Amino acid sequence: MTRPSPEVRAVIDLATAHFPPLGTEMTDIGEVRAFFAARPRPAEPQLAVARVSDEDADGVPVRVYHGGSHEGAPVVLFCHGGGFVLCDLDSHDGFCRALADATGAVVVSVDYRRAPEHPFPAAPEDAYTALRWAATRYPSRRIAVAGDSAGANLATVLTLLSRDRGGPPIAFQALYYPMLDPTRSRPSHRENGQEYFLTSDHLRWYWEAYLPEPAYRADPRAAPLACADLSGLPPAYVVTAGLDPLRDEGLAYAEALTAAGVPVEAHHYAGMFHGFLSMAGALPEAAAARESAFAALRRALGAG
Repeated sequence: MTRPSPEVRAVIDLATAHFPPLGTEMTDIGEVRAFFAARPRPAEPQLAVARVSDEDADGVPVRVYHGGSHEGAPVVLFCHGGGFVLCDLDSHDGFCRALADATGAVVVSVDYRRAPEHPFPAAPEDAYTALRWAATRYPSRRIAVAGDSAGANLATVLTLLSRDRGGPPIAFQALYYPMLDPTRSRPSHRENGQEYFLTSDHLRWYWEAYLPEPAYRADPRAAPLACADLSGLPPAYVVTAGLDPLRDEGLAYAEALTAAGVPVEAHHYAGMFHGFLSMAGALPEAAAARESAFAALRRALGAG
């Protein structure tokens, strides 16, 4: 069984110390969000992007980052993680700046409604509204969808909605340690359910907030692994981490996409943990992995 290096262990312990103990001592959503907002944020390099603006995407708040100055730059629609409950535009601002800087794309970060106040299907419908807005706002440009954790769930759900609702077309999907299976039944949930920052208690609490109606747990818009037909989806880049409770569902989704004929570039980092791409300032391995992930987006979109 893979164990974290001392350097990785130190980062995991620091992240754990600054994260609310969800589902155990802390369950009130107001208290959780206050704790989360007050935590120290990972150090990010100071990156200059051409322009950043907060805008209204047909009723859905978005933050738009212009990574390049040329007309016709491709678009990346980004959905943040946080278990459908936490995080927002500010929590992922540094990550989105890095993404825009590395790809030269226009990055549209979506502030979708969060559970428990707004359970499923609010989040995917908000994300789809933002996708349609981006396609109208930046016509004739290649569009990718990307996300981390719960945001990766929304990103891949967008590819299903795009296929089944007749667009807008999506050229690529970038899924970073996706949260896809509300049953939480795969071995990695048992192997990595404690000790590695994201815990089984967190995941139970997230899914219960997001899917209060049990019937939704088999709906592909909530649980993409439940989708019987994954054909016709855009090429995917899937990142998984060996110490992540979500490891096996990310690996299973990459395999399911491949079986459906979807081109997949899968990257597994055995010694890493959930959320590690946001720790690029603390871990050289995370910085290298993020550079590879962003380079794949740049290549897929032909971004400058």
